[in-house]
Amino acid sequence: MGLRSYIDKIKPNFEQGGKYAKFHSTFEAFETFLYTPNRVTSNGAHIRDYVDMKRNMIYVVIALIPCFLFGTWNIGYQHFLSLGESVTFWQIIGYGLLKIIPLYLVSYIVGLVIEFTFAEIRHEEVNEGYFVTGFLIPLIMPVDVPLWMLALAVAFAVIIGKEVFGGSGMNVVNPALLARAFLFFSYPSKMTGDTVWIAEKADAYSGATPLGTLFNGGSVNDLPSLMDMFIGTIPGSVGETSKIAILIGGIFLIITGVSSLRIIIATFIGAISMGLVFNALGTTSAMGTPFYYHLLMGGFMFGTFFMATDPVTAAQTNIGKWIYGFLIGAIAILIRVANPGYPEGMMLAILLLNVFAPLIDWCVVACNIRKRKKRWASAERRTK
Repeated sequence: MGLRSYIDKIKPNFEQGGKYAKFHSTFEAFETFLYTPNRVTSNGAHIRDYVDMKRNMIYVVIALIPCFLFGTWNIGYQHFLSLGESVTFWQIIGYGLLKIIPLYLVSYIVGLVIEFTFAEIRHEEVNEGYFVTGFLIPLIMPVDVPLWMLALAVAFAVIIGKEVFGGSGMNVVNPALLARAFLFFSYPSKMTGDTVWIAEKADAYSGATPLGTLFNGGSVNDLPSLMDMFIGTIPGSVGETSKIAILIGGIFLIITGVSSLRIIIATFIGAISMGLVFNALGTTSAMGTPFYYHLLMGGFMFGTFFMATDPVTAAQTNIGKWIYGFLIGAIAILIRVANPGYPEGMMLAILLLNVFAPLIDWCVVACNIRKRKKRWASAERRTK
């Protein structure tokens, strides 16, 4: 009650005509972060529902916590494994936190400063959307990414990916993936190879990811076991290695209705279909890789549950969601197998389909309109 009373006391200073009115958006953002707004709709038809945007954002962050926790542990585990040292669980966690906390500080400080600045310029409320984006970005980055590069990527993603389109809810592509794509194409040496996936590893230790092993001349026999890839005790981006953690979070989002089950199922169907096509051809080691390996390698599952289902950038119609998801899965495996230069095809596939999602929805709606007109015309002829 004391905090609520203090906020109510200073609130007039941030209202129109107040001493700090120019910081109204910033004050409003902190107030609504702490408390549910006390404003209600006063006129017009509206729907009353406890599921608001803030609650949806919180659900996504909760779903990402298993990936965060396992990723933190895996950072320390891979580091000490490369050195051949036997340490305690808490030493592993401590090392992981020392590496991942700076990534989150940079992600949130840079991103929120930009968000708050644009909100003040536009005299708009600060949207909660960046809390999810800021949580996602460190999870899809290599642990050893230089902090200044991460800051550049975050600034690019927020400004170019969101603000130029009008902010959260108006963006065409997923901002978190745009940050990764920015680094992938601008600083490829920091996003690929064996050196970036394990923090301060021993020089003689190979830190290759399964995708890196496969597309650098390796075969299926050189890959980690399916169980290791499922559990996640392999090198890779912070939050993408453990499929168990991803499934826990993904199922939570499905149950709470935040993620689209249509998109998830369609993405798996698309990937499996394209994998089976390549298995039938089997002219290279990548083509001959069993289709189910592709589901466990790289960022496929993380992208399926947390990126492809982004309600802002995904298709909105029911049929469109099936088409959208299927194409993401199929194109991801196509890029991964046919172009070894870009083995992480999931990132490019999602960004590509983000751009085409409005077109997919338009085609679905236009097709439904044509069918409806035909039914009406047929009904009119029968009545005559």
